[in-house]
Amino acid sequence: MSVQVENLEKNMAKLTIEVPAEDFEKALQAAYMKNKSRFNVPGFRKGKVPRNLIEKMYGAGVFYEEAFNSVAPDAYDKAATESGLQIVSRPSISVVSMEAGQPVVFTAEVAVKPEVTLGEYKGLEVEKAKTRVTKEEVLAEIKKEQEKNATQVAVDRPIEKDDIAVIDFEGFVDGVAFDGGKGEGFPLTIGSGQFIPGFEDQLIGAKTGDDVEVNVTFPTPYQAKELEGKEAVFKVKVQEVKAKEYPELDDEFASEVSEFETLDAYKDDVKKMLSERKKAEAKRRKEDALVEKAVANAEMEIPAAMIQTQAENMMEDFRMRIQQQGMSVAQYMQFTGMNQARMMAEMSEQAKKRISTRLVLEAVAKAENITAGEEDIEKEIEEMAKAYNMEADRMRSYLGEMEKKQMSEDIAVQKAVDFLVKNCVEV
Repeated sequence: MSVQVENLEKNMAKLTIEVPAEDFEKALQAAYMKNKSRFNVPGFRKGKVPRNLIEKMYGAGVFYEEAFNSVAPDAYDKAATESGLQIVSRPSISVVSMEAGQPVVFTAEVAVKPEVTLGEYKGLEVEKAKTRVTKEEVLAEIKKEQEKNATQVAVDRPIEKDDIAVIDFEGFVDGVAFDGGKGEGFPLTIGSGQFIPGFEDQLIGAKTGDDVEVNVTFPTPYQAKELEGKEAVFKVKVQEVKAKEYPELDDEFASEVSEFETLDAYKDDVKKMLSERKKAEAKRRKEDALVEKAVANAEMEIPAAMIQTQAENMMEDFRMRIQQQGMSVAQYMQFTGMNQARMMAEMSEQAKKRISTRLVLEAVAKAENITAGEEDIEKEIEEMAKAYNMEADRMRSYLGEMEKKQMSEDIAVQKAVDFLVKNCVEV
């Protein structure tokens, strides 16, 4: 096998790869052996037709495609390694020449990792975050816990905001009931936004036993395409009205919802938790802002094929995640009003941002001689082992050289982020 490398514009390259004739002949023979039983020729038992006769009857290239698909992947992998290029996309393959008894020649166009010209990345200005926790924020957090512990009691009065109305309902468009528009004994919290805009407001003032006619217009977009923008009438029967009763915010409440015996101690703990949360959020926002500025100040030309490959990988990751939740991509699109083209466009934008961020941080790490030491790698392995609830030695045994190399690069990138933070100016 031989390879020639031609550098193209916009960080693309073309590999011209030659597969020896003897390797292609072996692949042709293997394709014949695999498929010979598919051919029926008078005078020959099935699977006993000579290869040269099949090629004469069905064409010399009858086995070419399968043979090429057999030799090309390995030839490309070897050529990619031999080229010394940092390839960052899937190859676009084109056959140049393919004939029995002759070397097979094909080309593979690939994207190569672009060079980054760093701009300003040290001394970047970032707004100083406010992490002070107010009494109002502590109270709001405690009220969330109070909400969780609220009880529902039936009331004999008109419906008010935040009440739970237990309703039967059926929806009609142009006087005809539509699929999915009927329910019985549904507990609807008024003001929750569970139903179409305007629906819940029209129940305010109604009482148990009342029949209410609710007039709404379906929004655009809407998960059921046939209902988008349509005017609808819902016939609603109020079966029951319930109000929430909240526990008193006192020492007893604190002891029931926390490990503390007094409300003051509980408040102190909530304040500490909110402070830690704010600091973590502030740290993340600072990092994001600094990385965004460093990327904006840098120059690079990202090849479209690199973005496409990244976007396709992200799409595949997304597909696997929602499959684990029992949903297909098609169902997700139906529920969200998304389509394939729009989803890929959004993925491509995210891919471009992800790639540019990674490239700039790698360039910062290189410029500042930032690397991952053995201690860093060992620490990462221990944290991974802890996350997966296994022994560090066992986790270590799962990691090959490629995984350790990737881990080392990831650590260096995070250290580059830390470098930006350490060398920024808060204003």
